[in-house]
Amino acid sequence: MAKQLDYHTLREIFTRFQDADAAPVGELDHVNVYTLVVAVALSAQATDAGVNRATKELFRIADTPQKMLDLGEEGVIAHIKTIGLYRNKAKNVIKLSRILVEQYGGDVPCSRAALESLPGVGRKTANVVLNMWWRHPAQAVDTHIFRVGNRSGIAPGKTVDAVERAIEDNIPVDFQLHAHHWLILHGRYHCKARKPQCPTCIIRDLCQYEDKTL
Repeated sequence: MAKQLDYHTLREIFTRFQDADAAPVGELDHVNVYTLVVAVALSAQATDAGVNRATKELFRIADTPQKMLDLGEEGVIAHIKTIGLYRNKAKNVIKLSRILVEQYGGDVPCSRAALESLPGVGRKTANVVLNMWWRHPAQAVDTHIFRVGNRSGIAPGKTVDAVERAIEDNIPVDFQLHAHHWLILHGRYHCKARKPQCPTCIIRDLCQYEDKTL
């Protein structure tokens, strides 16, 4: 695990990320906050591209909690059966939809605790929704961010929670809204698990990762 980078280095790193992509966005397709919750919940142990293929038609016919309940569990399964753990995920989609209808009048709550109380919605999912929909600077740490944070020294930590705290505590506030998207995209397309693209990395000179694939 790399040592935590200092303030000035972090500011330079995120300035470069911002210059390369001023307004990064998530890659999960959705039409409203409810479908965003469902899409992120479905994305566990699945690729964004795979989830988008599965939800393309689903969200056309079920873009509200009530419409999803009307579709039913088997109807949801018919659309998402190409996604891993689809049966359990379909159950959770129906359960969370019922809770939203019965306890929140069909609306999606905007607190982390309320979101985490929904079946299939953990802290990472809640943080994605808070960030993408309500523009709250929540940090959704996935495998990409965990890897990049520890390799580079941007946000080192032995656990997901530790990396999340390192981001919140160390990255300058003016970069926090988009921080997790910059880190996810960097990990997905550049700082890959098996073959990191170090020679073309825009933060190569600031990163603490020893193997520069030379």
